Amino acid sequence: MDVRVKFLGAAKSVTGSRFLLDIGDFRVLFDCGLFQGLKELRLRNWEPCPVEASSIHAVVISHGHIDHTGFLPRLVKEGFSGPIYCTKPTADLLELLLLDSAKLQEEEALYAAQKGYSRHSHPEPLYYTADAQRVFPLVKKFDYGVEIPLADRVSIKFHAAGHMLGAAITEMFIKGDTQQKKIVFSGDLGRKSDEILPPPVQIKQADILFIESTYGHKSNKVNDPDQELGRIVRQTFNNGGVLLIPAFAVGRTQTLLYHFHDLMERDIIPDVPVYVDSPMATSATYLYYRHPTYHSAVFNRTEFARQLETNLMVFVKTARHSKALNDIKTNAIIISSSGMMTGGRVLHHLYHRLRNPHDTLLIAGYQAEGTRGRDLVDGKPSIRIFGEEVPVRCNIENMGAFSGHADREELFEWMSAFEDKPKMTFTVHGENPGLSAYAEEIRTRLGWNVIVPDYLESVQLFKGI
Repeated sequence: MDVRVKFLGAAKSVTGSRFLLDIGDFRVLFDCGLFQGLKELRLRNWEPCPVEASSIHAVVISHGHIDHTGFLPRLVKEGFSGPIYCTKPTADLLELLLLDSAKLQEEEALYAAQKGYSRHSHPEPLYYTADAQRVFPLVKKFDYGVEIPLADRVSIKFHAAGHMLGAAITEMFIKGDTQQKKIVFSGDLGRKSDEILPPPVQIKQADILFIESTYGHKSNKVNDPDQELGRIVRQTFNNGGVLLIPAFAVGRTQTLLYHFHDLMERDIIPDVPVYVDSPMATSATYLYYRHPTYHSAVFNRTEFARQLETNLMVFVKTARHSKALNDIKTNAIIISSSGMMTGGRVLHHLYHRLRNPHDTLLIAGYQAEGTRGRDLVDGKPSIRIFGEEVPVRCNIENMGAFSGHADREELFEWMSAFEDKPKMTFTVHGENPGLSAYAEEIRTRLGWNVIVPDYLESVQLFKGI
């Protein structure tokens, strides 16, 4: 039996995670994400799946983020009808994230049509809500540590990866005619220092390893995030402004709430309103209550986490209430999605706050190449929003400590647990030039055989096993 992999995404890019494995006559897709960022990447979302969707027998999902799940509605629309395997929290998050993704795309297509800034006379979304809803009956959910049969000779097992609620490292076991092989997909690995999520489980053996590379070339020291966050909040309020934080609705928002609760409890920052302006973040926060074994937050009888709740926390439900936040001039914190500023309610906040020198924008997570967030990190003087160039006059802060990804040393510490060298290690979910530098450092420090795959490249993993 031969085993091959074809890289349909996250090859020399951070988004669009999709790895297609042909295992004898069984075909499984690991992750099914959307491309984000650069236009040349986003255009791939509109192309048909590079292989016939109906030829894929199963999909395995590492975690809920859209760059790992967002192409599922398109795949199903194109003919995929097999099972989708993931952890229990990821299954719940899929409903939130995919429905939200579909709704945002529908709204953006409608807005583009009304404002006339699309080059298409009748702009349409990548997929509709009805397409997203067709995904959910296919989902099969499991806990960590359970061996799950995918086919006669193929099984998987999920392990805690940190990163976000329910995120998984996946071991794939393949029983050949003469021997058994194991492929390990790291998925996105979280940080050892996360206050809410467990650290990534260390794996001791793999024949083939797919390792994420987001911060493989960069050190993101944690130090004391409370000290830095406290400084930013106080400085913003002393400047007479509002603190705006674009944040991923799942994971980053809850981590920020944890820190704001702690800072206010210790009187390091004033007790001010914290507006969570993301319906999805509101729903996702309550999922922490539904899955208590997947995190360490403590909940009370009101079904909300004491460690995440501030005295003046407001979940913003309606678009009208969201827009009313533009009238607030000072002494408030607004957390809104999306985290890379590619869509969502945060856009109208950016439209109004970027031009105000009294306000502060805090970037608290990775920003992919080609996103508004990356442009702001790179110091662009203006950002295009709603077809208009908006000048950047507010204060910009960037805190790497809140990243949900392991940094270089954490990644190497995780890899150091392997007792033997994998036959092949693929560096995925990263951008050049950092990606190639990271791969070379793995070769130098660990002596491993490392491959940096190209988009649509096909590699034979095993022959005649």
